This record gives sequence, structure tokens and C-alpha cells, in this order.
Amino acid sequence: MKWLVVFLAVFTFCQGNQLSRIPLHKGKSMRQALKEKGLLDEFLRKHQYSISKKYSKSKGVASEPLTNYLDCQYFGKISIGNPPQEFTVVFDTGSSDLWVPSVYCNSDACQNHQRFNPTKSSTFQNMGRPLSIQYGTGSMQGFLGYDTVTVSDIVDRHQTVGLSTKEPGFVFTYSEFDGILGLAYPSLASEYSVPVFDNMMNQHLVAHDLFSVYMSRNEHGSMLTLGAIDPSYYTGSLHWVPVTVQEYWQFTVDSITVDGVVVACYGGCQAILDTGTSLLAGPASDILNIQKVIGATQGQYGQYDIDCGSLSSMPTVVFEIQGRQYPLPPSAYTNQQNPGFCTSGFQGDNNSQQWILGDVFIREYYSVFDRANNRVGLAKAV
Repeated sequence: MKWLVVFLAVFTFCQGNQLSRIPLHKGKSMRQALKEKGLLDEFLRKHQYSISKKYSKSKGVASEPLTNYLDCQYFGKISIGNPPQEFTVVFDTGSSDLWVPSVYCNSDACQNHQRFNPTKSSTFQNMGRPLSIQYGTGSMQGFLGYDTVTVSDIVDRHQTVGLSTKEPGFVFTYSEFDGILGLAYPSLASEYSVPVFDNMMNQHLVAHDLFSVYMSRNEHGSMLTLGAIDPSYYTGSLHWVPVTVQEYWQFTVDSITVDGVVVACYGGCQAILDTGTSLLAGPASDILNIQKVIGATQGQYGQYDIDCGSLSSMPTVVFEIQGRQYPLPPSAYTNQQNPGFCTSGFQGDNNSQQWILGDVFIREYYSVFDRANNRVGLAKAV
């Protein structure tokens, strides 16, 4: 029976994973092509936020590799404390708190993961403040403390860290990650909690007050870049979209169309760019309309099934943002569970009018999260 519980837990997480608070060859990279033509130096001079030799050898730019687990969880490594204790975390732009399981937690989810022991860290300070977080799926309870957090080459001292004492339910029990590192705005953080990237900015640990995300379709190759933009992960130009509400990474979508006809987001809508949500979620009625247009049919466990053999004839779904089109072809919005069995990457939410552009969207579009100018940058991912 346990195998069924594990399957349902992973399946539920992959189909509806929302951590927001509500091996193929890539080919020649842009960086390689520019270098061969003698244009790389000029390009980097014009893109002052981009990674270059000047920044990559100095503190302030760090690259953290992410692992892609079944196209539904992207996570990387951090360490907490002195001496460091290592954890696997989701870098989540849909929340703002950092937390990991603690040795004081006896929930099944904690028992199955690495647990932080504050008594073994010489730099840990207990704040004596409670912490409780409810995500779109899953929740945790615990307390806050201060300690040193290291992400790649960046050492972030006196960082608020949540330590869980309860992780109810089974959502986190069989997840491949231990905890969550939120990258949204401080207004979304719990009381007394300072987001990791804000603490890095305050201590001038990053070269620029921005970070960028590339999500590969392969198990390896995804990257979180702190303090810079890496042009080798995208083609064409970055297009900037202003943040409308400084809480989530929220902006305005003009419309969603198929073959030039508006199928959702009539008259404009609000959306968030969320690395912690595996699918592309929206209001239930709008999503249902999209499912019908692409030919998806309702299956078990709330997902919508797609005939894998019909991908070549299915339509492209286009998101228009700031007057520019961001097409999602069938290969982007379908998930192949096993040979011959595909599901839709769109998911309806009865309780929200807000759109969540999760991993389904970010795999197609390299994403820059710019705190200095409160904007999001989007470019076609390689």
C-alpha cells in the first residue's frame, strides 16, 4: 500500500505543486557564437548586468545549479550554520521565507529529510519567534532563528532561518527537497523574517540587485544566477515587464490567445512568475476554455489528458505581455508521464483570479527578477 501513497504524493505534487503562498544537447550557446565572431566583449559592455570575466571572478555573482526532478521540482543546495549543515531547497519566487526541517520535528516529512540541529552550530541564535506558513499545497509550523546561510559562493551572515517543528500531511513527506528558500518580496515574508536575497542586498553581497533563472528540460543543466544575467541561456533580447504589486513577482498579462482569438484573460489579468509552481495555473473557467481549445480531456486525479500522437496538430497558446507575444507550443504545455501518456500543463484554480506562470512557462522563457528596478525580464530560453 505504501507504494500507492508515495505515487499519489509525488503525482499530486507534480500535478498541482504550488509553493506560492496562496540529456539533450543545447547546441551552440549565444556566448560561444559571439566569441567566435569576435563580438562577445562588445555585447557584454552593452549588457552591464550580464556575467562577464569582470564579475564572475569577484564576489557578488554566484551560480547555483538546480536539479530538475520529473519536471515538477527544481532544487539546489545550500548550507546553514557553522560548521555548515547541507540542505536541498526549492528556490521559490512565489514565497519569501527560508525554512528547513529541524531535529525538533517528528513529522514523517521531517523524518524523511535532513534536519537542522541548532545545538551543533556555533553561530545559531534563537529569535524566540513562532513561524507558520500555508502554501498552495502543504504547510509548516516552527520557529525563527539567525544563522549563516551559504548559497554557492555567497556567505549570508545573520540570516533569519525558519526551523520546522511540524509538517502536517503528506505533501512534503516524499518530496525530493528538504525545505524552501523564498525569493519573493519582503512584504510576503512572515513577521520578523527577512528574505535571503534582501539580506544579501542589504549586506552588498551581490554585484547587482537581481537574480535570474534558467530551467532545463533535462535533469541537470538548470541554473539560478545571483547578481547577474547569463546571456548564454537565452536567445534574442530580454524584454522588461514592470512589477505591478511588490509582493509576488506580479505583472499584467494583456491577453491569452490561440490562432489570434482571445481564449482567456479577456481585457487583461494579473499574473505572477513562480518558480515554485510546477504547472501553469489560472481561474478555473479560463483554464477549462483552454483545455477545450487544445483538445485535452478530463482524466483521473483532476488532471487533463492529451493524446501524445496529436501534438503536431495541436495549437500554440500565446501569452501577450506588454504588447509582446510569448508563445507556448504543445511541446511546452504538455507533460509526458510515460510513452503514449501525456497530460496538460494547465491547471484551474477555483479560488483565484490570478494567473501563476510556473515551471511550464519558465522552461520556455529565461527569467530575470530585478529588484533594483522592480521588473521582470523575459527572453526565449535556449
